[in-house]
Amino acid sequence: MPHRTAPYGSWPSPVDARLVAAHDGRPEYLGAVGDELWWTAPRPEEGGRRALIRQRPGAEPESVLPPPWNVRNRVIEYGGRPWAGAPGTPGTEGPLVVFTHFPDQRLHLLRPDSAPDGDATGAAGPGARAEPVPLTPVSGAGGGLRWCDPVVRPAHGDVVCVLEEFTGDGPTDVRRTLASVPLDGSAADDRTRVRELTDDAHRFLTGARFSPDGRRVAWLAWDHPAMPWDGTLVRVADVTGDGAFTGARTVLGGPEESVAQVEWAADGRTLLAATDRTGWWNLHRVDPATGEAVNLCPREEEFGGGLWKIGLRWFAPLPGGLVAVLHGRGGQALGLLDPATGELADAPGPWTEWAPALAVADTRVVGIAAGAHSAYEIVELDTGSGHARVVAEEHRPAVDPAHLPHPQARTFTGPGGRDVHAHVYPPRHPDHQGPPGELPPYVIWVHGGPTSRVPMVLDLEIAYFTSRGIGVAEVDYGGSTGYGRAYRNRLRGQWGVVDVEDCAAVARALADEGTADPARLAIRGGSAGGWTSAASLTSPAGEVYACATITYPILDLKGWATGETHDFESQYLRSLVGDPEADADRYHDRSPVHHADRVDRPFLLLQGLDDVICPPVQCERFLERIAGRGVPHAYLAFEGEGHGFRRADTIVRAVEAELSLYAQTFGIDRDDVPTLPLKEDT
Repeated sequence: MPHRTAPYGSWPSPVDARLVAAHDGRPEYLGAVGDELWWTAPRPEEGGRRALIRQRPGAEPESVLPPPWNVRNRVIEYGGRPWAGAPGTPGTEGPLVVFTHFPDQRLHLLRPDSAPDGDATGAAGPGARAEPVPLTPVSGAGGGLRWCDPVVRPAHGDVVCVLEEFTGDGPTDVRRTLASVPLDGSAADDRTRVRELTDDAHRFLTGARFSPDGRRVAWLAWDHPAMPWDGTLVRVADVTGDGAFTGARTVLGGPEESVAQVEWAADGRTLLAATDRTGWWNLHRVDPATGEAVNLCPREEEFGGGLWKIGLRWFAPLPGGLVAVLHGRGGQALGLLDPATGELADAPGPWTEWAPALAVADTRVVGIAAGAHSAYEIVELDTGSGHARVVAEEHRPAVDPAHLPHPQARTFTGPGGRDVHAHVYPPRHPDHQGPPGELPPYVIWVHGGPTSRVPMVLDLEIAYFTSRGIGVAEVDYGGSTGYGRAYRNRLRGQWGVVDVEDCAAVARALADEGTADPARLAIRGGSAGGWTSAASLTSPAGEVYACATITYPILDLKGWATGETHDFESQYLRSLVGDPEADADRYHDRSPVHHADRVDRPFLLLQGLDDVICPPVQCERFLERIAGRGVPHAYLAFEGEGHGFRRADTIVRAVEAELSLYAQTFGIDRDDVPTLPLKEDT
């Protein structure tokens, strides 16, 4: 079909905001229960809940819990693995599964194949399904009791979890331990029935990893002010006959060594750990008696990542001794590593990114994978045949793929000649093109974290803009994961400087090379990305951009460092910015809230009113400083939304508002989205 000529940004597109919302999120927390696969999946059209999905051999996936059951938790606020299961045993009907329910944060037990009239464990005869029953009590103190990363121990009649317990009303009035919860339901109304297996000497910890014989256990721990990508400890203990832990000791790690994951090797005697002691998260074999660590595959690649949620899994030992690993620079591929030889063979297939959610079922490795032109799918690798195939959540094009962008992995040059990695998504449409001599507008997307990265996978929100003629560039600025510890450490003490400079460098380079219109550049981001977007508008880099979209941001460093965020990140700024007292001037000078007078570009501010990580007070404080300055802006605040929008209606409103901002700022004529009212407050 001949191309029609129309201004960039004005092209028609079948990718509407409702479609974006319907495909928001991805499968998470994949696991094997015997020969079954289980995972959680997003349901934006059901209030943003997470459904628990089960797939039996040869059957289609099914949701085992109807609304309003929401399989998610709030441990460290970002949550962690919310479920675990054990196969059925003689005399029982099907598997036993425990999970956390988001509204009350309690741990519940379910036997999905049992009748509803069983005992407290749900064990009843065949027939109708049992309802979930609570295993843990509700606490009235602060954020209450929260649980994550469970491991079911049928032999001990318990489930071992990370317990997060609030001791007061403040966000940092909290303690964390590993705890044993009886499966008989006796702790549902009695906190004393919960047995703590570790002390609370360490501020943070991951769930238990038991040796194959159940006689030893390992876990990760760390303490303020470190974040898990700064420094963690591998802790090991012996397990007594009654399931208690004894003789806990540290065998690996330290303040400048980040261990992202630890597991027991198939031999049951040694540990496997993804540690960055070489400057890269490489997989090591660790002697639990001496702490001696041997690098199994020395490469300048990452075999781990940022532990933003408890229970992420970048590698998984197989029974025969091989190890399934995720590895790479930037994006991660699935490979099979032979620890004896160091040989690494990658799985075949079109997938360019694998989520840290590996599971093993006998000789099968199962993961969650996506590609530049496909959304996340459940993929199984048969290690015997080497064949990989999609077994669930198969990608089905929501629109003609001709409307989807073709991303480019690019490396730009930042200040001082440093590399800046980015993914560039040019505008693309099957039958539209821009007028001769016109360059497209571009939006710089800034990821959250900031110690995180962006995967180069199909994202319909990106396609929403590119199919209309607006380009997108996602920037892995200095400080991002995926490129080694030195790249991550660029942001130490330099947050609000390096990230701002690197994003501006990419924007300028796109304009200088003739890819983007220099007069129609924008920046957008959420959370830490919202910070960088706002900090850009209040810095000399602000002149690069015509407007900005700022979503649930950090805007006031001092406020965020003194009680306006959750415990997990409450001391994060010490590494990103400096000491709040000794570096008070730096906290003031970099905070957008103190430089609202420098903002002279239109902006859209989006905020969830239930956000406890970046609370609304930060936005309100910033808007007070903007008032009366004549800067066109809009503020949309959403009831029932927290840190990250999950509800379909919220996502639709936010996406359409962002497009309207660009249309008004860039002079684009569109009538398919509501006009966003921009206040000027003169």
